[in-house]
Amino acid sequence: MTKPVIGVLGASGAVGRAAVRELRALGHTGLRLGGRTTSALCAVAEEATAGHDETVWADATAPDGLRAFTDGCDIVLNCVGPTYRLRATVASAALDVGAHCVDVAGDDPAAEDLLKGGDPARDARTVVLSAGALPGLSSLLPRWLATRGGLDGATALTAYCGGLEPCSPTVAHDLMLSLSTGGADGAAYGEALAAVRDGRRVSRALRTGEDTVHEAFRGRVAVQPYLSGESERLVTVLGLDRLDWYNVHPGPAVRALLSLLPGRLAAGEDPDGLAERLILAADLDLAGRRPYYVMDFELSGTASGTPAAAGATLRAASSYRLTAAVGALATDAVLRGGVPAGVHFACDVLDPDTVVGHLRSHRVADLRLSGTAAEAEQIEEGVL
Repeated sequence: MTKPVIGVLGASGAVGRAAVRELRALGHTGLRLGGRTTSALCAVAEEATAGHDETVWADATAPDGLRAFTDGCDIVLNCVGPTYRLRATVASAALDVGAHCVDVAGDDPAAEDLLKGGDPARDARTVVLSAGALPGLSSLLPRWLATRGGLDGATALTAYCGGLEPCSPTVAHDLMLSLSTGGADGAAYGEALAAVRDGRRVSRALRTGEDTVHEAFRGRVAVQPYLSGESERLVTVLGLDRLDWYNVHPGPAVRALLSLLPGRLAAGEDPDGLAERLILAADLDLAGRRPYYVMDFELSGTASGTPAAAGATLRAASSYRLTAAVGALATDAVLRGGVPAGVHFACDVLDPDTVVGHLRSHRVADLRLSGTAAEAEQIEEGVL
């Protein structure tokens, strides 16, 4: 039986290189590695201990820059950006040659573009979007906690996500683009200071904390309330009344620049120059410190009829590896027939137990539980 051809676009980047390793760990060999720098792709290919990886020049931003790469692929894992500039470019190129596609980002704009051209389900093709850390794991983990946390039912979620790590060019550009796009129907990716109350979005419900502490993070941090479309969908799925979501910024240089970005962009300052400044700010904050990334969730509800809470704190050395792991798992799930044809967000089609199990068994991240979730896990381990 012929092995499926898996194309990894952006294979030499921060996420792509890690995704190649995750795919190999899942047993996939003979990958097709795509990108704009041949020497870097060859270096990734040489890491393989079994099988032969093919390297193909590809540029998602150039006319016909994807044809030679996508042609012959059974599935394409997209790890390049900027996400909100490319939108559905890579997924469309994959569909054009009859391939499936997994995008570690994508979000609502890509889904809208794809569905305007007709549902890929008609051709028995699958596209999985937002198969990364945030968005992606940011919704999968709360769903997992809701089913494994020992609660009778959950009514509220509080989340803190962020870390101290290098800022890639893709992340820098996407962050600025998200201020004006990235959400459904041409809206911005999310709304700062907004939260969910009584199941509905409420603007300016929360306040920014510029100098505070949180037990899941090292030292003093800044916290920025932020409500995204993914979070609002999570409220609907879990049937929550209340959601407070905070982006956490441990580095003062990055935080100071982020607060200036809206005004600078509105004044017409060059986005490329601002992106370079953001990358440098992240490097400055990281100097002499160990990188890390944290996702901390607490679900509130009832257990045995009394008020209770279930918590989960995930710690990783890199959000880029988290993104790579979710992307690789989504690719594997599509190839195994575990995802139906059509356009989907990863959180809606991936099995949370499988994702959490992989993160733990492959030491991608450390996951600690608290409250009723810790009690439920202790009982399960005792039974086993």
